[in-house]
Amino acid sequence: MRAVLIETQGEPARLTDVDASLLEGPVELEVLASSYNYKDGLAVSGTGRIARTLPLIAGIDVVGRVVSSEDRGWSVGETVVLTGDGLGETRHGGFATTARVRPDALVRLPAAIGPERAAAIGTAGFTAMLAVLALEDAGVAPDAGDILVTGSAGGVGSLAIALLARRGYRVVASTGRADTEGDYLRGLGAAELLDRRELSDAAGKPLQSQRWAGAVDSVGSTTLANILAQTSYGGTVVACGLAQGGDLPTTVMPFILRAVTLTGANSVEAPIELRQRAWYALAEELDLDLLDGMTTTITLDDTLAYADEILGGRVRGRTVVLPG
Repeated sequence: MRAVLIETQGEPARLTDVDASLLEGPVELEVLASSYNYKDGLAVSGTGRIARTLPLIAGIDVVGRVVSSEDRGWSVGETVVLTGDGLGETRHGGFATTARVRPDALVRLPAAIGPERAAAIGTAGFTAMLAVLALEDAGVAPDAGDILVTGSAGGVGSLAIALLARRGYRVVASTGRADTEGDYLRGLGAAELLDRRELSDAAGKPLQSQRWAGAVDSVGSTTLANILAQTSYGGTVVACGLAQGGDLPTTVMPFILRAVTLTGANSVEAPIELRQRAWYALAEELDLDLLDGMTTTITLDDTLAYADEILGGRVRGRTVVLPG
């Protein structure tokens, strides 16, 4: 089998032939597709300590067809999707022609979504749907006010905009690339663009003018602090990334004086019930033609060089990786 293998911490991965005996897990998959995420770029380039056990096959997502299963819950020929659950971090991932996975987080692919589209959704789309469901569960209705989405041209941001707009929310997209990505973001459903420097340059007062009924933030740090300070009374902010940093330079004042809720969307450890809910919501709500329009397709042969593209901020939307 061929795979993108990380062998040394801090060194780039390589595409090589791997003995299938390296794999562990009761469910064997023929890999149909995977996807390329920012975290994959860090892992493949060797610039981020993503792999926590070595050697390790990269790729945090996998869509595959069951070839064999030691678990009676899965049958040969079923098409399944698995995002997170340690893939590409502590368990061998989807940048390969074959995978072996544990059954606990596997989801049967909804009939409306084919394998390549499922990979295009991947961790980013799954995370975006988790964020939308978190806003729904918090009672943030479409008529409550504007919803801010940061990192809007990235995978999570792009899909969050599309999903929120489809539900009837008025979405404001924070971006540093309005000149090149403005038409793209409006095409996804953004009603307004916001220069990301308004949020990222410096932490402002702990309470600022109330602007957002809710937010989906993949940036963290100063950006998240300013979002919290600008969130309206009773609003909810969903944190799902830390592109700017893992720190949070804020105070308790937004939480106490405005009853703001800060919650998280954890795609890696989401329980199976939530995974199924999210994937079936995606099958019902996501505009698949819109998804196709934001998707780039590459092969395993392209994965090593592609790390520079995604880490350099030159990738928009989603990238599917085909095994060959």
